[in-house]
Amino acid sequence: MTNGRRRATWSVCFALLVLLIAGCTISPEPLSDIDISQFASSTLRSATENQENVERPIDLYEAMARALKYNLDYKVEIMEKALRIKNLSLAHYKLLPDLVANSGYAGRSNFSGGNSRLLNNPGFFQDQGDVGAQSLDSSTSQERNIFSSDLTFSWDILDFGLSYVRAKQAADEVLIAEQLKRKVINRVIEDVRTAYWRAVSYERLIRKLRQLDGRVRKALANTRTLYKTRQTSLITVLTYERELVEIRRELQRLEGDLKIAKSQLAALMNLTPGTKFSLVKGTRRLRHLRLKVPYRKMMAKALRNRPELLEVQYRLRINDKEAEAALLELLPSLRTYAGLNYDSNSFLFNQHWLSWGAKASWNLMNVFEYPARKNVVAAQDALLRARAKALTIAILTQVHISRVRYLHSRKELRTASQFYDVQRRLLRQIRTEADADRVSEQTLIREEMNTLVADVKFDIAYAALHNAYANIFSSMGLDPHPRGDLDTSLSVNALARSLKKLWSERGDRHARL
Repeated sequence: MTNGRRRATWSVCFALLVLLIAGCTISPEPLSDIDISQFASSTLRSATENQENVERPIDLYEAMARALKYNLDYKVEIMEKALRIKNLSLAHYKLLPDLVANSGYAGRSNFSGGNSRLLNNPGFFQDQGDVGAQSLDSSTSQERNIFSSDLTFSWDILDFGLSYVRAKQAADEVLIAEQLKRKVINRVIEDVRTAYWRAVSYERLIRKLRQLDGRVRKALANTRTLYKTRQTSLITVLTYERELVEIRRELQRLEGDLKIAKSQLAALMNLTPGTKFSLVKGTRRLRHLRLKVPYRKMMAKALRNRPELLEVQYRLRINDKEAEAALLELLPSLRTYAGLNYDSNSFLFNQHWLSWGAKASWNLMNVFEYPARKNVVAAQDALLRARAKALTIAILTQVHISRVRYLHSRKELRTASQFYDVQRRLLRQIRTEADADRVSEQTLIREEMNTLVADVKFDIAYAALHNAYANIFSSMGLDPHPRGDLDTSLSVNALARSLKKLWSERGDRHARL
């Protein structure tokens, strides 16, 4: 090849290299507005698709069933567990030997070849440049184009042992995911109970709240007329107006608190914001919730069932397996193999052959690394055991507090009921007096407001009692659904029936109503 042609070839190669590098250059490419909008629309659509429509007023246990079936936080935990299960299935394949198929093609522009010289010259070992005569002419034993393939079966005993340990750890990770799922379920059910009864209060009282607010607006307008016309003492008028504004502010605060509760309940049931639905208006009775579990049994159940403690136990098992893995990595690796081979080179005497063998290797650095890994495993074990002790005391304290809170909530509900009863009787008397013009409109409105507030506080105390009741079972680590894996493929009605049966056995009389 002449120098000119060589330079031209190098120029073409250089140009091609520059084009290749330029083509591989990557720059940030932000999402377009269309992509963002389409993703948001499809996500919103998929978040609520395939859900049973709300066709009748929802009672407490249908709300719980919808939350367990459709709540997205719970679905995330289900998918997390499914992912752990798939990782476990993947870990099983690591236990199998390797079976590798290779094939290749090699070509060149000319034949490879060579010649050799005799080594029978006595002076060879003294001066390597002094060798014998050439033994033969240049020759080749390889074709220019060769196709080769092989199928090799290999198995590393050390890798098998390590893969077995990792698979056992992956199995424990599945069980940990189950405990995390149980925690989410308990939290969701507690929230549903509280939000449901506050939302019921909103539906019961919203009409009364708005009627009273309308009367307050009219009274305010009359008061301002009195102020402008100076028909009575200005101090009396302003004091009356201040009381009316205070009443209106309290009405708006109550309406806002209760209205949020219904939106929270809709979110827990995974209903699209703004979905219209109504609730079953249950009666408020202290005797509806009974606690059948003795105090000492509550403690024992908590220590056996709380997901946090079970999670620590599974993590201790994983850490023990890590100690086993560290010991296994100290051992030499022994890899055996056997394979089928083919080579298209026609110069070979045998183009097909079997091969086998074994190879041992030992990474001596693992011997020096082992003490450090052992210390890490020991420290992790000590940390987990310390966490278990702390959790044990914390769980027993939570059980105690949940029981105290439940008993105190019962007292508060009883007091709220008594206060509401007295306030209703007082309001009846005030109305009688107002009809006889013996009390002012201002006094009547104030007492109607006080009665409405007493009614709302009765509802809030009832919702707090339900939350405390659910919290007792959550503190014991008892699942809020029938024992075993929750079957979310059931219809809402079927799931609600199973929930009613369970909670009726636990002492919730609402499940029988």
